[in-house]
Amino acid sequence: MTLVIKPLRKAVLPVAGLGTRFLPATKAMPKEMLPVVDRPLIQYAIDEARAAGIEEFCLITGRGKDSLIDYFDVAFELETTLRERNKLDALEALGPTSIEAGALSAVRQQEPLGLGHAIWCARSFIGDDPFAILLPDDVVKSDVPCLKQLVDVYNQTGGNVLAVTEVPREHTNRYGILKTGEDDGRLVEVKGLVEKPKPEDAPSNLSIIGRYILTADVMPHLSKLERGAGGEVQLTDAMAKVIGHAPFHGLRYEGRRFDCGNKVGYLEAQIAFSIDRPDLGDAVRAFLKNYTG
Repeated sequence: MTLVIKPLRKAVLPVAGLGTRFLPATKAMPKEMLPVVDRPLIQYAIDEARAAGIEEFCLITGRGKDSLIDYFDVAFELETTLRERNKLDALEALGPTSIEAGALSAVRQQEPLGLGHAIWCARSFIGDDPFAILLPDDVVKSDVPCLKQLVDVYNQTGGNVLAVTEVPREHTNRYGILKTGEDDGRLVEVKGLVEKPKPEDAPSNLSIIGRYILTADVMPHLSKLERGAGGEVQLTDAMAKVIGHAPFHGLRYEGRRFDCGNKVGYLEAQIAFSIDRPDLGDAVRAFLKNYTG
């Protein structure tokens, strides 16, 4: 039987969180609008998705998050002013902030019931199609965009593909953890998934990060809205139920992941991305010497 692989064109970006770790900054702005150098976190995720061939985007938002939608609109007044003042470099920088009309939708997650619930909120957008999930808190610095690496695997294997990385065993209770099958050192067969297991119960130390490619087969399981760890609807639990019915792989992606959901990871990302900029690198390295001795 020939495996039919549908083209991947859709991405869901859950952005409904309150961003409490970054208060008071996030009192009046979404966490996903916090910039790493001069691009907000949400822009990094959208740019990565576009580089992987994604054409349609769905933001899972909450109250007070409308600025995320506004950000990807056309700013006529600003663009006109920049053009009149001949600030063409600034005008060019705005290019990636616009998404084609009809290609961006937004759905409200009215209650904070977990990642699985957030994805379920996008059920009409997803339909019967495969879809990517990008969590903007995870910013991955790599030569080949992380989601593009997953798409290349998906186009070969079909089914479901997760970005995975090894974590210290004592930290397994923070992540979704894989039970592994065949493993060639890069691509690993997923035999099971456990959400936030205790270190002594973890089947491995391979953790999922915020990049997924899933088939619509997961949606009927999410629609049951069954509560798991933390009393939330866990995406990991629903994914575990489709294992064995379709190909399921984890990819040890190439690149460096920064957890911008916490302050240390966010500050590290600022440094890592700025020192690689031709216009900033030398200056950043110079001032860092003032603080590192």
